[in-house]
Formats: sequence, structure tokens, C-alpha cells
Amino acid sequence: MCYVIVTGRGIFWLLLNLVATMSTLLALLTPKWVIGPMKIKNLENDTIIYTPTVGIYNRCTLINGRNHCGPFSLEGFATDDVVFPAVWKACFFFIALGLTINSLTLISGVMSFCFRAICRKSIFSLSGTIQALAGVCIISGMVLYPWGWGSPRVQRLCGPDASPFSLGDCTVGWAFYCGAVGVILTFISGTFSIVAEKAVSSEKVQQHIRKGKTLICLP
Repeated sequence: MCYVIVTGRGIFWLLLNLVATMSTLLALLTPKWVIGPMKIKNLENDTIIYTPTVGIYNRCTLINGRNHCGPFSLEGFATDDVVFPAVWKACFFFIALGLTINSLTLISGVMSFCFRAICRKSIFSLSGTIQALAGVCIISGMVLYPWGWGSPRVQRLCGPDASPFSLGDCTVGWAFYCGAVGVILTFISGTFSIVAEKAVSSEKVQQHIRKGKTLICLP
């Protein structure tokens, strides 16, 4: 018989994982990792003030009088290292891998309402373990990113003083901190899976099962 068990701690674990995943996804997609100095462009009948930025694989700059954001990794990992630094390729790979793993734990989190085990292993403990792996992948990518600050792309934006772990005239953008939040929440979510598992296997749940209930909702 399939028992649907919904607990407040289980839902909180799922929401925590969702926020961690969305925060990591937002950080990966946005070009706001490095914020360049404000620039002034004098056109024929107008003066435009803009701030160029660069992300892991994309950037925002002024093109034909308009702020244009788009990828510079037009050939993916095959893009020349001068255009798409090799260390940023590794950064993208690790963050995307962590994001994929977190997405799988989201699916397992939804499944946990009906299924508590996979191959006789607790779905919560398995999810918590792979969430820890996801956190390691994401933090590895974030550590790799500053190694690319000495690349020609960053030096054109931030000046010749830019070097690994030093941004010269630029500043760190909000996307980097968004990724850091994703890492922290991923580890917290992985730890909280233990609490969610205890809630599902609590004595209150067992009492409802013995009464023959198939839908059990507890705070």
C-alpha cells in the first residue's frame, strides 16, 4: 500500500532545496559576476552612460548605442581560450553539474511524499549525500572563477592591473554572492534532510499508519 506522508519539515526541506537550486541557476545565467567601471559614450546627438559587466560565459556591453547582453562562448567549450578562458569553462562545468544534481534532489524530494526508499536506501539520506556533492561542485566552480580575472577579457574591462583574485578597477557583482547563497543553502538543505527523515518516520506517523490512513499530513 502506498502511503502519502506530508510533513512540515519535509516541505521546508523541499522549499529550501528549491531556493538553493534557483539561486544557483540565477547566478549561472546572469552576466553580473564582474562589474566594470562606469563608461561614457558620446554619440552624434546623445551621451550614453553605461556599466559593462561580464559573467561566466556571457557579458553586457554597449553595441550600436544599446546595452546588449549575450554569450561570448559561441562555440561552447570549443571557444578559443582567449575569448572564453579555460578556467571559466571549468567553472561553468562544475556549477552546471552541481545545479543538475540539485535538480535531481528536487525530483527525489517530491517523490519522498510517496516513496521513502530507493533500493532499500532512505531517499532522504541519499538526497542529503548528493546535495553535499552538489555543494562541493558549486563551490569548486566559484573558487575557479577568480582565477580567470587575469584573462585578456577581464583586463580589457578592468584594466591591466587585473589578475587572478584581483579585479583592478572592477568590482564583484551580485551574481557571485547569489551563487554563494546557493552553496550555503545547498549544504543547509543537505543537513536538513536528516530532520525531514526523522519527521517522516516519527511515532505520530506510525500511529496514523496503524489506523489505516493512506494520506497523512503533519505540521
